[in-house]
Amino acid sequence: MNKEEKKRQEMEELIALLGGIRGSHTELVSVLIPAGTNIYQVANQLAAERSTADNIKSKQTRTAVTSALDMILRFLKNYRQTPENGVAIYCGNISEKEGNQDIQIFTIEPFRPLRVRTYRCDKQFVIEPLQEMLNVQEVYGLLVIDRQEATIGLLEGKQISVLRRIESSVPGKYKAGGQSSQRFERIREGMASAFFKEVAEAMKAVFFDMPKLKGILIGGPMPTKEDFFDQGDLVTKLKEKVIALKDLGYTGEHGLKLLVEASQEDIENQEFLKEKKIVQNFFEMLGKNKSKTVYGIEKTREALERGAVDVLLLSKKLDKKTLKEFENLAEQGGTEVHIISMETQEGEQFYNLASGVGALLRYALE
Repeated sequence: MNKEEKKRQEMEELIALLGGIRGSHTELVSVLIPAGTNIYQVANQLAAERSTADNIKSKQTRTAVTSALDMILRFLKNYRQTPENGVAIYCGNISEKEGNQDIQIFTIEPFRPLRVRTYRCDKQFVIEPLQEMLNVQEVYGLLVIDRQEATIGLLEGKQISVLRRIESSVPGKYKAGGQSSQRFERIREGMASAFFKEVAEAMKAVFFDMPKLKGILIGGPMPTKEDFFDQGDLVTKLKEKVIALKDLGYTGEHGLKLLVEASQEDIENQEFLKEKKIVQNFFEMLGKNKSKTVYGIEKTREALERGAVDVLLLSKKLDKKTLKEFENLAEQGGTEVHIISMETQEGEQFYNLASGVGALLRYALE
């Protein structure tokens, strides 16, 4: 098990633990610190929250929250800077008996960059950002561009983050006519071309070696986004990953959000196409070389335990216990896992034939 896999397993175990804890009052404190955040600034803000917590009317809640914040502040003194991927801190009274105090702290440095900043006191811990991180298998690159600026971002699950902002020096249109206007327009187009090239280079630096990049979405006004796509020197590997060009009137972070909203159908279609292809490959192998496939719970479990499974297919219709069991077995054997929905004809066929469990093998078992 490599470092990332170990961290992933630790996070799964922590989420399971935290998800079962409930406070009698709003006495469970969640602090999520994203990668790149100033750790001293966070500590100062929590110290201010500590002072405010002294005004909580309920003595039990006040004691629990102030004690939790004191414990968190002591923990933060261990850091000179925020860890590379950020840090998630959970602290509070976890006693199940009303009136009793059992202040415990739980911390983890995620295996991937944490992008959500949170401080909350509640009856339960805020674990959704960590859960979302576990669910993310693929990411989408985002670009919103006009002739004044470009914003490069990333869609991970439901989280949108800004990676780079690039401003251009392309002037507005020249209103006067004649030769001066034509010369000005040539200069303007040359500056736009240079700007497009700069954006393309930035996208290459960010996305070219990103292993989980599923596709790229581009938004902007007409014809700027089309001009960039056609003339912007985007390398072939990234150009082939562009799955949608969307008309937008905004750039910046707001533009990224609008781009994602406008592209939901395109993203879903990509997922369906990928899923259909995976299941089709399974059926084709089943017909052409049956010895390199298995299906059904028992035979697939045996193949996993023997380390023979290359690609594992699991129906989303399976119960959580079975899904978890097979995902754990697959992780131990370095097996690629695909969850197959029931929203396609292929997904239904797979479930009906294989009881929701099947695999492509590295080698024949017999």
